[in-house]
Amino acid sequence: MGTITDRVKQVLSFYSSDNVGVKTNLARLMNHGALAGTGKFVILPVDQGFEHGPARSFAPNPASYDPDYHFQLAIDAGCNAYAAPLGFLEASADKFAGQIPLILKLNNSDSLAKMDQPISAVTASVKGAVRLGCVAIGYTIYPGSSARNTMYEDLRELVLEAKEYGLPTVVWAYPRGAGLSKDGEVAVDVVAYAAQIACQLGAHVVKVKPPKDYVEQPEAKKVFEKYNIPTKTLADRVRHVVESAFHGKRIVIFSGGEAKETDALLQEVRAIAAGGGFGSIIGRNSFQRPRPEALKLLGDVIGIFGALPMPA
Repeated sequence: MGTITDRVKQVLSFYSSDNVGVKTNLARLMNHGALAGTGKFVILPVDQGFEHGPARSFAPNPASYDPDYHFQLAIDAGCNAYAAPLGFLEASADKFAGQIPLILKLNNSDSLAKMDQPISAVTASVKGAVRLGCVAIGYTIYPGSSARNTMYEDLRELVLEAKEYGLPTVVWAYPRGAGLSKDGEVAVDVVAYAAQIACQLGAHVVKVKPPKDYVEQPEAKKVFEKYNIPTKTLADRVRHVVESAFHGKRIVIFSGGEAKETDALLQEVRAIAAGGGFGSIIGRNSFQRPRPEALKLLGDVIGIFGALPMPA
């Protein structure tokens, strides 16, 4: 890994209760790729084939049907890591062993069943992550679903098991369920609440969607107004989410979401960086583009985070 920067040491200090293995793997994540040493992250996640189906995910760029494609894209772009379900990692991990840190997504759901109260199935194991040489496990929770307690309880067990093997946990915290409106899934109060829940459950890294300027919960709305919590700009909202993740003492990264125009995506990334987000995790917006365009986009995103001075 080479020399550990002061910023990486600072971030590792946020996880003082964790064992050496967990901290070493967090350091591996922070010391790989073009952003090595900055404490910033750009990660390629490719779970969309499972979540949305092959045609919706890969038809825009047919080369991306091949699991090898995503490994090579993450490596060539200088990403910190590549995250995927069991099948995609098993298909290519041997060919690319040691070339990119891997995150095994331990639960997944498909879009064939239309559910008011979603829950993902556990589709892989901590031992599988160790076998494949991964540096972390990933897991999705759906705060807002009536099935959330099952997901929370399963996650706590997986976090504890992963720690025994020296692996940190990345949690996809996606509010979803009949208790939330569609706008509520990305409301600033709800996204911040989801980040807090993930941190309380033991997440080392939290992945959330960029929050919108909307407050879903009436009880929260009163507090936002009473204390004048800024929400007008995305940078303001990102700042609130990061503050909600233990005052910035947990790594919070933001998804790229649905495919969008390059200028809009980069504008969003600039706001995330300005608000103190630790990084971006960009899937469809990269691999659905032709490879040269994807590399250019990821390079631009990396450049935005890399251009910021490291915190003191």
